[in-house]
Amino acid sequence: MSNKTALVKAIQQLIEAILKALGKDSTKKRTWHQHVVPYQDDWAVRREGNKRITSKHRKQSTAIRKAKTLAKRYNADVIIHRETGGIRDRISYKDD
Repeated sequence: MSNKTALVKAIQQLIEAILKALGKDSTKKRTWHQHVVPYQDDWAVRREGNKRITSKHRKQSTAIRKAKTLAKRYNADVIIHRETGGIRDRISYKDD
C-alpha cells in the first residue's frame, strides 16, 4: 500500500472514530421502524430515531393501522408500546 493510500485510510478511520464519539456513526443506517407510542392524551406514530412524531391519533388502533401502512412500504417493523411506555408487541414486515 502506498503512503498516500495509507494516509487516506488513516484519515477516514479518524473521521469515523470522531463521528462515532459524537453519536453520528456513519456506518449505522437509519431504519424505518415505526413506533406506536403514547403522546399527551393520545397516541402517535414515530419513526425510530426521530424526535418528532409522524402522526397523532385519538385511538391506539388507528395509530397501529397507520404504522403498519408505513412499515409495509419500507419493509420495516411496527413496535407497539403500552401506555406505560414498555413494548407490548412487535410486527415485522421485512422481506426475508
